[in-house]
Amino acid sequence: MATLADIGVAAGINILTALIFLLLFAILRIQPFNDRVYFPKWYLKGLRSSPLVNPGALVSKIVNLDFRSYIRFLSWMPAALKMPESELIDHAGFDSAVYLRIYLIGLKIFVPIALLSWSILVPVNWTSNGLQLAKLHDVKSSNIDKLSISNVERGSDRFWAHLMLEYAFTFWTCYVLLKEYEKIASMRLAFLQSEERRADEFTVLVRNIPPDSHELVSENVEQFFMVNHPDHYLMNQVVYNANKLAGLVAEKKKMQNWFDYYHLKYTRDKEQRPRVKLGFLGLWGKKVDAMDHFTAEIEKLSDQ
Repeated sequence: MATLADIGVAAGINILTALIFLLLFAILRIQPFNDRVYFPKWYLKGLRSSPLVNPGALVSKIVNLDFRSYIRFLSWMPAALKMPESELIDHAGFDSAVYLRIYLIGLKIFVPIALLSWSILVPVNWTSNGLQLAKLHDVKSSNIDKLSISNVERGSDRFWAHLMLEYAFTFWTCYVLLKEYEKIASMRLAFLQSEERRADEFTVLVRNIPPDSHELVSENVEQFFMVNHPDHYLMNQVVYNANKLAGLVAEKKKMQNWFDYYHLKYTRDKEQRPRVKLGFLGLWGKKVDAMDHFTAEIEKLSDQ
């Protein structure tokens, strides 16, 4: 079974990892190249400008050279915790306020559970003799195991303490979650009412539209919504996956550049038409007329 040293090592690894990530976040947050990542709302409001465009040395645009900021790099945490929610939402956004409330939910849930566990369950477990009896059957244990339910004798009435507190912990957790979800839902509604209306708030994504040989996709969608939702439909915008088209356009542009190159070469010396090899990188293969070849390739890409 686990010993106090084992628990200490596991706790130390987790605490050290958490501190490392916290330091990385705090240091990366004050670097100029991450400024737009950590302060997007200030940029949208025009309250902050990118340090990358400010005059100065190139190094100062990439790395923060103000060593005083590294000393107070965690000073934002107490200020964020003390800031009123309305001010925090205006300063950092609604998601930041909800994120802080998640920590408050954790405190509201686990602090009472920890107090009850240490005041009731720990004495119940510690004063039992289950592990002492188990040692008679060569079951190994440590002193830390006396704090757990494994130290309670089989069939003991002390299990009722665990059962009742289990129901209490479950009820308290569900109650806190319910109240916090109601609070966050009301905050979200208030936030949406205070913001300007945007088209994406009333937009629905429709996929897998069946093809119709007699109508365009936009006409098919408009007819469906005008029939089924005439009071709520305004307009539609067909969005296509243009990745393949972008690749064809880039390839056609490449072929056009080669055609222009060989055409310019031909205009300088019209006695001989330029020729190219069709093999790998033009190093080997069948030789063909360069302009005719690239003209045919451009026409083929245009048809596709």
